[in-house]
Amino acid sequence: MKRRVLDRVRTARAWLFALTTGIVVLWTALRPRFGQDPSYHRFADARTLLGVPNAFDVLSNVAFAAVGIAALLFLARRPEAFVDRRERLPWLVLFVGVALTSVGSAWYHLAPDNTRLVWDRLPMTLGFMGLFAALLTERVSVRVGLALLPALLLAGLTSVAYWHVTEAAGRGDLRPYSLVQFYPLLAIPLLLALFPARYTGAADLVVALAFYLAAKVAESYDAAIYGSGGIVSGHTLKHLLAAMGAWWLLRMLELRHGGGPRRPQGHSLDSDRHRHR
Repeated sequence: MKRRVLDRVRTARAWLFALTTGIVVLWTALRPRFGQDPSYHRFADARTLLGVPNAFDVLSNVAFAAVGIAALLFLARRPEAFVDRRERLPWLVLFVGVALTSVGSAWYHLAPDNTRLVWDRLPMTLGFMGLFAALLTERVSVRVGLALLPALLLAGLTSVAYWHVTEAAGRGDLRPYSLVQFYPLLAIPLLLALFPARYTGAADLVVALAFYLAAKVAESYDAAIYGSGGIVSGHTLKHLLAAMGAWWLLRMLELRHGGGPRRPQGHSLDSDRHRHR
């Protein structure tokens, strides 16, 4: 009886999460179309250093490379850090996205325009969707998270391609990309609230999210931050804060442990539920 009640509660929570997702997708679709503001490419700090234009916005991307490579090495060396080793896959996608963001963002900031911005945004969608799938895998079920990972990645990459095509046609539409970028900010707290943790370290997810929000605020005040002292711009600070958020996720993976008894390799919560039915 208790098992049935728990299954019903879990199902109700899953439907609530799905309903919330549907509402957000519908709201995004009904919003007026909006394209890329041309002024976005005019960043406050245009200083050249050692022949590198926009040097601080370019070179600050080294932080993404450092975190991404360190995380990929950790994931390669420590598969036992996961209750089910299949859970590694979305995290690999996330940190591949972080590492590639260093290349795409540096390339963009050398000569900012819409064409180069595509290569900045594509790897970021890997990061957004990889994290979303990782939390689905760990909070909802391994089967659900891994099944949705390809669709989430396709949605993320398609959102950037769609924006680029519509922008080139003179009717730019950033709505799908805005959904990919900002929906995880709502989905992550919702997943934490609705579904029980399989690992310790939930507070670290909140800290990482706070770093990302701080990065977006810094980006919004690019010129104001640079004008306050002429040392660092808001956009450079955005790169450093976002990389710090990614590092905090790596720190979480290194320090956390499974909240319950560890299961044999290849065994997941999905198989537990199937056995008890």
